Amino acid sequence: MSDQPKQFGKTFSFIFWGLLLVSLVYFFEDKLAEQINPNSEPNSYQVGDVQILELQRNRYGHYVTSGLINQIEVEFMLDTGATNVAVPQGVADKVGLRKGRAVQVHTANGTATAYTTVINQLNLGDIQLYDVKASIVPGMVGSQILLGMSVLKQVEFRQVGDQLTLKHHVR
Repeated sequence: MSDQPKQFGKTFSFIFWGLLLVSLVYFFEDKLAEQINPNSEPNSYQVGDVQILELQRNRYGHYVTSGLINQIEVEFMLDTGATNVAVPQGVADKVGLRKGRAVQVHTANGTATAYTTVINQLNLGDIQLYDVKASIVPGMVGSQILLGMSVLKQVEFRQVGDQLTLKHHVR
């Protein structure tokens, strides 16, 4: 009796389980990303002269959304405790932000040096803001941008349950 059919069966089984594992990784990777940023395609619309953006809270209790800085896609986390938009150095380089003067900032991790900058254009769904004050933070880990009060003071926001609605009056 030949071992060839057994070897073929083992090879086929190995390939099957490998493909199944890869498929499950891709499936759950998308699900995990959706749990971190349920607003990767934010629900945005306009009523009269008001632009409205509706965001869902993620499983960790934060509002995270995709958006644009200078027409380059980025990810924001809303942070009412941040005075300005806080941008990690790597993201600042990617979107073409220039360092201004050095300033000391107080973060949850203590005092750090950051650099003032201005974002020419920032988009959250249909909401477009111009000349937004921001800080480039070299020690900030990751690629998520903290969307601070330099943006949030320009919009009206209201939270009900797990939904946050931002409204911006077009001038």
